[in-house]
Amino acid sequence: MKEWQDLGKEIRRYVNTETFPVAVKILKDAKEIPDGTRSPLKDLKVKIAHCQAQSICRKYGWTIAMTRADLGCAISGHTYGWQTTDPQGNIDFLIRMNYAADKTVALKIHQSLRKLEQGQCEAVVYSPLERTKIEPDVILFYLNPAQLMRCIHGSTHRTGLPITSSFSGRAASCTEGVLGAYLDKSPKVVVPGNGDRVWATAQDHEMAYAIPSSHLKDLAEGLAKTHEAGIRYPIPTFMRYQPEVGLTLPLTDIFQPVGGKIKKD
Repeated sequence: MKEWQDLGKEIRRYVNTETFPVAVKILKDAKEIPDGTRSPLKDLKVKIAHCQAQSICRKYGWTIAMTRADLGCAISGHTYGWQTTDPQGNIDFLIRMNYAADKTVALKIHQSLRKLEQGQCEAVVYSPLERTKIEPDVILFYLNPAQLMRCIHGSTHRTGLPITSSFSGRAASCTEGVLGAYLDKSPKVVVPGNGDRVWATAQDHEMAYAIPSSHLKDLAEGLAKTHEAGIRYPIPTFMRYQPEVGLTLPLTDIFQPVGGKIKKD
């Protein structure tokens, strides 16, 4: 695990995330959940959503596992292959919440959701990358826009290709992010969805970034190389200029009200 933990520390050096990057492991057999992993139902006495487990991991630094028994979110139950969802149930929900104008639009949304097949996943483990207990399949970052920009610089350092993602505002970090990166084996930029904000406390300034674990070394290398060139976070702003206040112009000419000049006595 040390290699993953060291990479996590290196990423923090260049991006300094506000919360822990999350290592995500998709397990076909729940018996592979590592010792010392917390369970929402057993340890917290509640069923929760995947986005909540991600948030607990990134904010508390806990390793936590989700199984079908722990899940309190119907949409991710469908996308993680844990529930056979009646399409009509999803369609009714999407129309009732005005996510869809009619049944035709709702069906398109339902069919567009990224998902795992039934039997492909029995458990998902979330562990803070810098102290991870699992070898991740996906790494999930919560970032502000400037940090996200830097990660995109790092991710495109070797390929030169832009990051392609989809944005719906629904089932975002868990499905468009984690499952998107897992299935496509490519980085995904994510706009956190409404559930991520209501139940998992994602903040207005936060974006998410999901990458396949195979991409983590390239991200770290790209961040290091661009950092060497002076492209850094926090962003170094240009400040070597002489302010004009009181030097070349009277203050009355600089601070003028809208619609006219300051009246002089």
